[in-house]
Amino acid sequence: MKKGTLISLALAFTVLMSLPWLVPHCGALALIGLLPLLVMERLATEHQVKHFWWWHYAAFVLWNAVTTWWVAGATVGGAVFAILANALQMSVIFGSFRWVKRRLQGILPYLYLAAAWMAWERFYLTSAQISWPWLVLGNAFAESTGLIQWYSVLGTLGGSLWVWASNLALFGLMVALSDGRMAFWNAKARISAFAGTIVVLLGPMLWSLCLKPAPGGETLKVVIGQPNYDPYEKFESLSREEQDTRFLSILEKADWSSPEPTLVLAPETFTSQVSTNRVLGHETFLRFQNFLKEHPQASILYGASTQEPVLSYARPHPCAYDLGVQPDGRNLWVLMHNSAILTDTSAVYQIYHKSKLVVGTELTPYPQVFIPLEKWLSRGGTLMAKDIGQKEISCLKLADGTPVGVPICYESVYGEFCTGYVKKGARLLAVITNDAWWGDTPGYRQHLSYSRLRAIETRRWVARCANTGVSALINPAGQIVSRTPWWEPALLEGTVQLRDELTFFVRYGDMVGRLSVFLFLLLAAAALLRRNR
Repeated sequence: MKKGTLISLALAFTVLMSLPWLVPHCGALALIGLLPLLVMERLATEHQVKHFWWWHYAAFVLWNAVTTWWVAGATVGGAVFAILANALQMSVIFGSFRWVKRRLQGILPYLYLAAAWMAWERFYLTSAQISWPWLVLGNAFAESTGLIQWYSVLGTLGGSLWVWASNLALFGLMVALSDGRMAFWNAKARISAFAGTIVVLLGPMLWSLCLKPAPGGETLKVVIGQPNYDPYEKFESLSREEQDTRFLSILEKADWSSPEPTLVLAPETFTSQVSTNRVLGHETFLRFQNFLKEHPQASILYGASTQEPVLSYARPHPCAYDLGVQPDGRNLWVLMHNSAILTDTSAVYQIYHKSKLVVGTELTPYPQVFIPLEKWLSRGGTLMAKDIGQKEISCLKLADGTPVGVPICYESVYGEFCTGYVKKGARLLAVITNDAWWGDTPGYRQHLSYSRLRAIETRRWVARCANTGVSALINPAGQIVSRTPWWEPALLEGTVQLRDELTFFVRYGDMVGRLSVFLFLLLAAAALLRRNR
């Protein structure tokens, strides 16, 4: 067998599976995107290609690199690790599928492949501390939301199921035709095979047309300020006072003639060095209070890097900083948080700490292992990451008691996690983020599109505020109603609906993921108990 054939198939897989993340409205390509990989594996088996593992690993590396190379804009080392490690996990799953093929017959190994892949995606989305779910297959439709209104029922892993079902159905037809087996089928079998494939491909699209968000109720005005600060120069080029002044000057351009309640959004980590027991005296908080006195109908929600002091004899968290022994014999520890703060004219504030942290920059995974290892390697150096996540999701409440869910940056990538806000009563999702670390790359556009998925899954409006863009208002159908440009100071005003309905996905969670885990374990057990064929 010629290597050129394998190379061509690997490249075809890379192109078909990358375009949904890079080009709008190309999500449907994922429905055929896995075919080159499946064909490549079949040919390698027939021709007994040696060391085929390296071929499918190379294909996964190419796919990861083409779609997520932009991570290098923030950290080259992190990008290399994410690409190679994520591709390795994909390749391990695919390699285990080839092992199962030697023990199980017919369609069972392919069912195992789909189930194992989706079980791994669910692990990424729920339990894994080293989690990079950017390329969950269901995310392929983030820019093709007209096809996936049923995510309100099955969620993003329902999209992964659609991708696998479509590719495997088409692959089955291709194999039946190439082997000549279809010639021995009767008319009913042929019609059933083709009709079933068409249903798998087009059925979810038709289902999507039948699902529309129910009409909303009360409304809320939202004002989003996009300050456009370069995060790499933010604190060097501008003082805290200058940053606050520039942001408030953007807000003053809004229409404040109406007395209707208004939610004002500022981006993630808008301000810094906020002690959690001295929020009321922080410079930014005081400036916002002066603004609220002139606009009493407003509430301001803004991001902050906060520091929580804790007096304790023992380290309260593996990532806590020790500031030394105090007069009473206890140590003063500091816990670092990426937080959201909400305040209004009452001068009372509420605070929420980001829970889903970015590995490496915010989160030290498995700290009992990695922190001692890092200290040993650096001979007593600093900790790998400093932020501490909040254990339980909570909503922030406006002055009238309206609960608002606040996914901070990376949290908006996790579908079932975001349903937690709605279960806590959130009638609106307010995403605050800072996507400037990657520059003008596909990264910030992909991140924006994932908020569209959260809108469909929860049937909530999403008000998204980004430091440099793109800020947007997204309706419960996942449509972007209005948006700001990239890398420009901007003001975005609009009205959103406050909704109370609970979707099937919110009520019952990720049913597809749970069933995939069960099927994966069942087929893995069956393979372990069978001898090689």
